[in-house]
Amino acid sequence: MNISIDYEKYDADGIWDGLKGYVTNTKLRSNKVIDHYGQLWQIEKAFRISKTDLKIRPIYHRIKNRVEAHICICFSAYAVYKELERQLRLNKVNLSPAKAIEEIREIRQLKYVLPGSRKVKTKILKPTDKQSQLLAMKI
Repeated sequence: MNISIDYEKYDADGIWDGLKGYVTNTKLRSNKVIDHYGQLWQIEKAFRISKTDLKIRPIYHRIKNRVEAHICICFSAYAVYKELERQLRLNKVNLSPAKAIEEIREIRQLKYVLPGSRKVKTKILKPTDKQSQLLAMKI
């Protein structure tokens, strides 16, 4: 078997280097199509978060309303996740939502009853610096 490169086709293909084309059936103006395409990464990020952090899949339901309910719950969880991301940014906490959730899960709290008054008290046990930052967030 003899393998060779067709340099004529190779050179002809080089004309298209650096160009990007869009095919669409929308009535939007070309600059709007390009602007919207530039936001595609946010949709891809949402799917990635849904699949990894929120574990939307696998769906074991077969009945339509249960599948819809599962997806609705996952969408609600995504909305809460995005709000956490926004709150972390507003409060200048340099953690991803996933890391913040990990830190929050590790916070330990002691609940005790005062012997005389029978009042129930709680105390957070030695939070780390990151945990203290999360606890101090203004929401």
